[in-house]
Amino acid sequence: MITIPIYDLLVLPGITFFFKKDMFPREKITPESVGEEVLFVMLKNEASGEEIMPEDLYPVGVTGKIESIDEEGSVKISTEKRVTISGFQSSPDGLVADTQDNPEEEDIPAEEEKERFEKTKKEMMDFAKGFQWGIWARSMIYHWKSFDEAACALAGYMNITWEEKYAILSTNSRRQRCDILEQAFYELMEIFRVSEEAESAQKNSNEKIYRESALKKQIEFLQNQLDEMHPENISDVRRFEKKIQEAGMNDEAKKEAEKVLNRMKQEGKDSHEYGMLYDYLDFVTSLSWKNEETPEIDLNEAEKILDEDHYGLKKVKERIIQQLAVMALNKKQSGSILLFVGAPGTGKTSIGQSIARALHRKYVRISLGGVHDEAEIRGHRRTYVGAMPGRIMEGMKRSGAQNPVMVLDEVDKLTKDYGGDPSSALLEVLDPEQNNSFTDHYMNVPYDLSNVLFVCTANTTDTIPEPLLNRMEVIQFPGYTAIEKFHIARRHLLPRAMKSMGIKAQNLRVTDEAIMRIIGEYTAEAGVRGLKKQMDVLCRYAAVKLVKGEQKSITVSEKRVPEFMGNNGIRHEKILEKPVPGVVTGLAWTTAGGEILFIETSFTKGSGKVILTGQLGDVMKESAQIAITLVKSMYPESAEKFEKSDLHIHVPSGAVPKDGPSAGITLVTALSSLVTGKAVSPEIGMTGEVSLRGGVMPIGGLPEKLMAAQRAGIRQVFIPYENVDDLDDVADEVKEKLQIIPVKRIQEVLDRVLEETA
Repeated sequence: MITIPIYDLLVLPGITFFFKKDMFPREKITPESVGEEVLFVMLKNEASGEEIMPEDLYPVGVTGKIESIDEEGSVKISTEKRVTISGFQSSPDGLVADTQDNPEEEDIPAEEEKERFEKTKKEMMDFAKGFQWGIWARSMIYHWKSFDEAACALAGYMNITWEEKYAILSTNSRRQRCDILEQAFYELMEIFRVSEEAESAQKNSNEKIYRESALKKQIEFLQNQLDEMHPENISDVRRFEKKIQEAGMNDEAKKEAEKVLNRMKQEGKDSHEYGMLYDYLDFVTSLSWKNEETPEIDLNEAEKILDEDHYGLKKVKERIIQQLAVMALNKKQSGSILLFVGAPGTGKTSIGQSIARALHRKYVRISLGGVHDEAEIRGHRRTYVGAMPGRIMEGMKRSGAQNPVMVLDEVDKLTKDYGGDPSSALLEVLDPEQNNSFTDHYMNVPYDLSNVLFVCTANTTDTIPEPLLNRMEVIQFPGYTAIEKFHIARRHLLPRAMKSMGIKAQNLRVTDEAIMRIIGEYTAEAGVRGLKKQMDVLCRYAAVKLVKGEQKSITVSEKRVPEFMGNNGIRHEKILEKPVPGVVTGLAWTTAGGEILFIETSFTKGSGKVILTGQLGDVMKESAQIAITLVKSMYPESAEKFEKSDLHIHVPSGAVPKDGPSAGITLVTALSSLVTGKAVSPEIGMTGEVSLRGGVMPIGGLPEKLMAAQRAGIRQVFIPYENVDDLDDVADEVKEKLQIIPVKRIQEVLDRVLEETA
């Protein structure tokens, strides 16, 4: 007997079935199989033929006989009786079952069963009339002879579980089986009826929606035709409707815009709120909301553009290229927020334009200098009169793009007052974890800033709040050397000035010596902003001569510079001609670059008072006190002089405020020179802070200070040992002209400068 496991199929006695050969995965069905007995057993759970075990099968099955097998592989089987399976035995052909007959209880008269079935059959025939598939279904129903035959045909459609199907087979009561099947048939018809009603209702609803949509499209088409014929008559409402649909806003923004638009419709043009509503819609629909495809990043092209636009700045360019490489690998905006720090005119802002050009993105610059109200960043709430969006979103509107390069200028000049802390608001803007849903108070909806490449600039990091500074990576912009300024003037500044003045190349020639003189005598800066102005002055003077016809071709030589530029050149501090005890040359950093300064000390008759002049800040005053204490400890014999004399410490240029932690060793050396009477060579300069233990501590702004030393004629410079790594940022032409001596303790300085000049 062939055992056939079945699942999700109801097989009852006295029914003829047609199966495909693949119902017998472990049997060889051949024409010789006709007449062979089969046993249908129901699986408890669906499983493949290779996995079936005796415990997977229910204990009641149905026997049958193979009637025929046609050429197409269809197997006709007639079922015979129910059996109870007492056990299974394994054989090469699969499982072999031990069975015994399980006769039914004939507890319902045949006439009653037939009458009930005919009634149910008629109900089903009438029910099938209302469906498209009714003709096919009625034909099938018409040939059914019993509840069992109908149940086997409809088993896959009835709303009964697999366990309930087994219960139909396993019950011994004929009446109980009829009751179960009759109820299942009526439930099936009800399910079909409810489904049909739901489908019909859905169809009607869809038809209504489709009709409404078609009417709207027709109205829109006609309105567009009218708009094209009479564009001057397009209403504000109609224009904003169109812009809102085309903007590509996120759901929240679109919902808010439509809400404001509906209000605008209701208020009408005569309303006092109409202008505010109009401005809001004009702003949000002018923003770029759609994610733009980012062009491929070509690092070679980026390097070429950076070199074309900026001379020098090697380390800065290298760091920018690294940032672009990270973005190229990630295929998205990533990496640190760059903070360019340096003196004015060193190219911090303009290099942002070069980055935008290298990335083929839009560029926008936002100045944050003097911003003191948080609303300048986050925007004003629309409940206020004169409400406006914040500078960030205003910049996004100006850029016209969703992924511009945005330069935030002068972040060191943010201030805080009663209007809130703008630096805290800027934290959210720059945080990649938050700015994908930045909400400007004016817009009142989130906007994605995560695709914006932010670049910040500052003259110094001293005034930037620590949380904001930690969010960014500081990249120092060192000042330009005289040679670098010359190349910048020759390649960029002079050609631009001539072009803006309308001067052709054949009409004006400026010699290299003239440019170097202008740099040396008419500028005092780390950057080239002042140099640009001087190139403009020169070209304007030349333009007057050309227009008057005094000269057709002008050559500006070194001797003619005062003629074009005037005699009001800038005076740079120069080293002293003769050494003087108590006077030492120090190096200072300013926002305009490096400068030298003289520390002058003198004893006068008095009672031990200390006089500090020269507009010294608190830090320099503390450095002076430390220096006095240190000198007293190093030169005990001088203690009486400090007690019986007044000490005057002065730093010239009294109108200029001075502060910073880098004058310590200069003060100690000047006082040591004063008490020992040994003068220090004017060609020696120094910078560094000092501790009470005599240690020399690191300082900032070393490249600018060394440039100032070289410009002033200093030959030897003492620097803190811990600043040795900063020498990599110093131009070679500066290092070549200076003897730079790193020191760890102040005594190393004194041993060399006082001994050499004794």
